[in-house]
Amino acid sequence: MNAAATSSTDLQAIEAALEHLTDPEIPVVSLAELGILRGVRRGADGVAEVVITPTYSGCPAMGQIEDDVRAAIKAMGQEARVITQLTPAWTTDWMSDAAREKLRAYGIAPPQCGSAGDTAVGTVKFSRHAARREAVPCPQCRSCNTTEVSPFGSTACKAQYRCLDCLEPFDYFKPY
Repeated sequence: MNAAATSSTDLQAIEAALEHLTDPEIPVVSLAELGILRGVRRGADGVAEVVITPTYSGCPAMGQIEDDVRAAIKAMGQEARVITQLTPAWTTDWMSDAAREKLRAYGIAPPQCGSAGDTAVGTVKFSRHAARREAVPCPQCRSCNTTEVSPFGSTACKAQYRCLDCLEPFDYFKPY
């Protein structure tokens, strides 16, 4: 494929086709909403390139994500390479507000902070300036009376919590 074969219209069509691909581990949010889908561009040789960034290195869903991207592109009769870009590293700051709301509605507490100087560990949020308590609100009843059950949830990017008011367990999407 040469540069003329991958037009701006082709790139826009590819991007539109990928806009609705969902995360295999959290099917209510799209790759674009999570910030995993970084963009569609024309490579130096004219071939379309789809750039994705994993939520963390070693994410087991990346193989499925790449396969889903390739299948969507093939279904529309286009050709493209999938480029996995590790730098800059993905951060929860890249999540859209829509993704955060969809996570909450799905029963997963969205991250409370991102990588811009703050890191959350359990229920304590450590800032560059001072340590302070930061509650993780329950996605079911919105109570902040919650406790971490395990730093490991259903996937490596989540921790397991329990609400002490409604007693429901829930995953918390860890901030990165």
